[in-house]
Amino acid sequence: MKVLVVGAGAVGGYFGGRLHEKGVDVTFLVREGRQKQIKEKSLKIESIHGNYTFQPKTVLTTESDVEVYDVIMIGTKSYHFNQAIQDIKPFVGTQTTIIPMLNGIKHLYELQNIFAKEQIIGGLCFVESTVNEEGTIIQTSPSHDLVYGELSGEETERIKKIEDVFSHTKASIKRSNTILQDMWHKYMFITGLSGITSLFRSSIGPILKTEHGLEVIEGLFFEIGSIMRKMNAPIVDGIEEVQVNRVKEMDYTMKSSMQRDMEKGFQVEADHLQGYLLSESEKHKVNTPYLKIVYANLETYGKQ
Repeated sequence: MKVLVVGAGAVGGYFGGRLHEKGVDVTFLVREGRQKQIKEKSLKIESIHGNYTFQPKTVLTTESDVEVYDVIMIGTKSYHFNQAIQDIKPFVGTQTTIIPMLNGIKHLYELQNIFAKEQIIGGLCFVESTVNEEGTIIQTSPSHDLVYGELSGEETERIKKIEDVFSHTKASIKRSNTILQDMWHKYMFITGLSGITSLFRSSIGPILKTEHGLEVIEGLFFEIGSIMRKMNAPIVDGIEEVQVNRVKEMDYTMKSSMQRDMEKGFQVEADHLQGYLLSESEKHKVNTPYLKIVYANLETYGKQ
């Protein structure tokens, strides 16, 4: 099985590297600067789960002589997603399976509008990783999970083949028969957590210690749940309480990746996460005062 990973950054580089470590035929689709860096310094992973340094196969996004791949994994940020779609088109054949690993849900519909619907399966990941100035991927948390599966939940022949190839790596890469629900649940969690921590410019602990912090957290999660139910999302009853309890149990110093990006002055995924839900709330006439405040904060940051 030939696997193409879009980018060699914090997400794609990490999971693609773990697959390569196992012996999977992995190629990374990169830009010229990243290719040059990798050729000079190799691709390095420094992780609490074990380090790995290797010289991967790479292909440029501007390549004219291309081949098609069995599986293409997309792990870009949402604001690079449209470009990633254009970049992978030459590498997609009629039998290619595309696995997006982005946060959110909007990208699924965008992929299905461009490629054949049956070519898209679901995917999500939980990993705390970053790329340092030398191009090394630094992975620091116990969680390094990649979950994928047929959107229908079926146990198809192709998903069993992917499972066979993707299993038994140093990362936790697993198939799910409820991937669509998993994606919606993660979408709720990441949207709420990132919205709260970026709004207060704080790790979660001090927010919970304030008089009204928990009230704001609960209010935001219940607004998100109300919107998703209006969208007929496959979320379970009581998931809002589950997500709030997860937040309450988090380490005092925990920050969302969105907040960390803001602290560095980086672009954030506000439109893809909070913005998309806000537009759906207006369409379905759901009152969302907390979400509007969160999005206004992110929009202000973007304009600055």
